[in-house]
Amino acid sequence: MTAFDRHKANYCYADPVLYPFLKEHAKKMRNMPTDAERLLWMFLQQNQLGKPFRRQHIIATNIADFACLPARLVIEIDGEYHDDIRQQYHDQLRTQELEHLGFRVIRFTNEEVLTNIDKVIETIKTNIL
Repeated sequence: MTAFDRHKANYCYADPVLYPFLKEHAKKMRNMPTDAERLLWMFLQQNQLGKPFRRQHIIATNIADFACLPARLVIEIDGEYHDDIRQQYHDQLRTQELEHLGFRVIRFTNEEVLTNIDKVIETIKTNIL
């Protein structure tokens, strides 16, 4: 495994101490997606937007809901618990860390994905160009 260096903007680095835990957690999350994650994945899988996406992908100490590594894009789908002020603070820190590593982060609510998937897909397309 490559050494972890949070100062290098390279998606292949994961914290070697946390990696086994993160890998197991990501696997569980892939097996139990939310309705919004399941719907969005139908549009992202198999290079349907012209770029490959991964779900529940480990980047440093984070698990991104979806990641397009060639475009250096992370997509997060936020459920109701993201309305909590503590969760918003945690989300902000995660976003800052991912941006520090060279990724752009875009967020959608579950409701946006479930009720306006066309707009969500268009936003993603503009961000992977």
